[in-house]
Amino acid sequence: MKLGVVGLPNVGKSTLFNAITKAGAECANYPFCTIEPNVGVVAVPDYRLDKLGALYQSKKITPAALEFVDIAGLVKGASKGEGLGNKFLSHIREVDAIVHVVRCFDNDKIINVSAVVNPASDIETIDIELIFADIESVTKKLARVKNQSKSGDKKYIAELEFVENLLARLEKGVPVRDQELTPEEKEYIRDMFLLTEKPVIFVANIGENDLNKPDNDYVKAVRAIAKKSKSEVISLCAKVEEELASLPDEDRIMFAEEYGISESGLSKLITVGYALLGLISYLTAGEKETRAWTITKGTKAPQAAGKIHTDFEKGFIRAEIVNYDDLIACGGSISTAKERGLWRSEGKDYVFKDGDVVLFRFNV
Repeated sequence: MKLGVVGLPNVGKSTLFNAITKAGAECANYPFCTIEPNVGVVAVPDYRLDKLGALYQSKKITPAALEFVDIAGLVKGASKGEGLGNKFLSHIREVDAIVHVVRCFDNDKIINVSAVVNPASDIETIDIELIFADIESVTKKLARVKNQSKSGDKKYIAELEFVENLLARLEKGVPVRDQELTPEEKEYIRDMFLLTEKPVIFVANIGENDLNKPDNDYVKAVRAIAKKSKSEVISLCAKVEEELASLPDEDRIMFAEEYGISESGLSKLITVGYALLGLISYLTAGEKETRAWTITKGTKAPQAAGKIHTDFEKGFIRAEIVNYDDLIACGGSISTAKERGLWRSEGKDYVFKDGDVVLFRFNV
């Protein structure tokens, strides 16, 4: 999973990025501090891996990975190239979901791009620029489809009608993610790489003094917008998250308790991100390695096997599966799980579930 961290300048994007990746991205109190996107890969915490690794005495434990891309602050006019906008927008095309950081704190010492802090206006600014960029992409597509439709082919005529309607909705300010599209229509837009199609997680970046308090008015405004667009919201203080991330484990736990923080910003983003993108993890375990593999909900056995290696998918025979909780209840014993009928042999139509512990049988 690849998440792009976006927002207006000086809202706390790079601070949040530092906190969740410990990558030390440059942070400064001026716009466009980040020009080339900083990239950080973090391990997805999974308590099940350590337990399985201990049971199997694994030499290596490999968690699933999550990639964060810190994209420079967008400004009004980005879609027309303002503030290196076109370059920044191209970086957004490459991510699976957008983490939109919104300033929800007052601090006169930190420059704000507007005269006052206004989350609704800030969100609208970013949304408009992404929509403008999509309008440009759809307009180019429309010209191509118009030429193709002149052949009289019903397929192109149907596609032309859809693209025209899509453009009309975008011009009314409706992001693609808020539009109900059929599977066929989703195929039509696949090659356009539209920015407003991507799911969004809003991060309401609050001040230190607002921790463990009811949502301030700024956060409430973000939640209201997210509800309308079927997006997700998490609230955190990026500055505190960054401070905690720089501490040794023991000190981090102690200070997190003092701040009343029970879950890290990274953990919140992972939980929400997996849910938003419909992701789950299955597990493989053995003496050589215990590992988590990320797949989409609804993935069938051969395609899940293909995550490990294409040969596993091509030569798939069956998947031998036991649920993680069932395996632990059996003391980690495969033979006990088999005796209790918990170890199953599944074929090509089996749909994987989160926490499946798997041994693939294949032949190439």
